Amino acid sequence: MKLFFDARFIRTDFHDGISRYSTELANALAHLTPVTFIICDKAQLKLLPPHAEYVLIHEPTSAKEPFSSIILNRYHPDVVFSPMQTLGSSGRRFKLILTLHDLIYYRHRTPPTALSPVIKLGWRAYHMTYVPQRLALNNADLVATVSQTSRTEIESVKLTKHPIVVVPNAPQNLATYLDKPVSLAEKPKNLVYMGSFMRYKNVEALIAGMEFLPGRTLHLLSRISPKRKAELIKCIPKGANVVFHGGVTDEQYAKLLADRAILVSASRDEGYGLPLAEALELGVPAVVSDLPIFHEVGGDGALYFGANKPREFADRVLELDDKTHRKQVAEAGIKHIAQFNWNTSAQTLLNAIYTL
Repeated sequence: MKLFFDARFIRTDFHDGISRYSTELANALAHLTPVTFIICDKAQLKLLPPHAEYVLIHEPTSAKEPFSSIILNRYHPDVVFSPMQTLGSSGRRFKLILTLHDLIYYRHRTPPTALSPVIKLGWRAYHMTYVPQRLALNNADLVATVSQTSRTEIESVKLTKHPIVVVPNAPQNLATYLDKPVSLAEKPKNLVYMGSFMRYKNVEALIAGMEFLPGRTLHLLSRISPKRKAELIKCIPKGANVVFHGGVTDEQYAKLLADRAILVSASRDEGYGLPLAEALELGVPAVVSDLPIFHEVGGDGALYFGANKPREFADRVLELDDKTHRKQVAEAGIKHIAQFNWNTSAQTLLNAIYTL
């Protein structure tokens, strides 16, 4: 079997969610079976297995994307897997698996900021109705997604007539950046938020909750625009400690989580919740909004609150002051998140490929 993996979504500057998913799954799959990688930049090879076989084609945002399958036909693949759903399928002579991670952009139609104005316009038009998505997915042989929650959502709106396989997202191993395991001996002092500052992320609720958490510090780790930062600064209650880090490395992220911390999120919507998974794997408890996907990812390793209830958020944080309870939550999180790992995800994908 000649298996191709679309690795063009791997970023060479810093990972976003799709880039990390692509990188981790690609490397795990290559341990199980020979893979030829589709790339658009030779720098992407640094993040793939050594001496990987590859073909070099256009970027996913190119005008050539609708003709990708015709271009790939010349390399005679048997199966092509894409970690996204945009690969053009017309004229293909191979089996195709497309991936839809979630339906979040149908509920929040703000395109990624890195896209050009023309691409943004097309992106908005694409998400105005389910029809384009349905056509794309039905032109594949199999559809993948990253969680049972997303699978249920895709089925509920009948986006595809094909089988849907869950190839779960999984956390990176942040423990490699630490000299010793996370200690839960001291009462948490730091609340760590990793994620974007889009409106639905509801960071305002976390900031509002700091009114009831004197002596604690809320760390906002990700890059943020000056305009959005100014908006959030206005929300900070008098006397509250909120630190804007403006972007951190994976090592800095790990060390912040390991420093008497709780992972927090008040998001009103999520596709997966990778920071939650990463914290739990480290043994760091979490306090997050009461979303189905957070329950799937976090299980009993998190405490939950109403997304628009800052006081309830603060109350859940204070519950973890109790050392015994804190330890129980952290241990439950480690046990729960162990089911999400890249080797298992790669094997699930390979098993699905063999059914085609």
